Amino acid sequence: MSEITATTVYFDAQGPANTTRTLEIARQRATALGIRTILVATTSGATGVQAAQMLAPDFNLVAVTHSTGFRAPNTQELTPENRAALEAAGAKILTCQHALGGVGRAVRKKWGTYELDEIIAHTLRSLGQGVKVCVEIALMAADAGLVRTDEPCIAIAGTGRGADTALVILPTNAQTFFDFRVLEFLCLPSPQHPAFT
Repeated sequence: MSEITATTVYFDAQGPANTTRTLEIARQRATALGIRTILVATTSGATGVQAAQMLAPDFNLVAVTHSTGFRAPNTQELTPENRAALEAAGAKILTCQHALGGVGRAVRKKWGTYELDEIIAHTLRSLGQGVKVCVEIALMAADAGLVRTDEPCIAIAGTGRGADTALVILPTNAQTFFDFRVLEFLCLPSPQHPAFT
């Protein structure tokens, strides 16, 4: 029986202080596995620009933003300066409905009851906010045709701002959600781990 040895890094805190290390871990593992596509969640674009500086042009980088109107009607949080920097670096930018919080979120806001997509999102958050976002951006990128569903990629996300989570995944489309596979947990925050107390 064969085995694969992979390392998971657990950060002792969440958030943007882990961004550089998360990107380094993702780059190293992508290189080792021959992975060409890396997805990164970005709100203002700051994390996406940092990823572009560290990963482009060696990888097919896809920066996934919040949907327009996520924070306020007719508002896009990706700044024009960061959009220009991402485009100049050759990154693709994806802005679309969130795979785990679209129409279902409207039902919750209107009638105060959760729908299936948000129940899935809350379940994924039990593994960490970044894990949930990694899964979500991969579904979104697959639905947009920016990532293949028959090739592994790496997804990077964070808790709040910055990046603190990276996964090797086999993406799928939203309509085939249960075919989604997390192949490796590369890094994630674990402030409750006994070693950190």
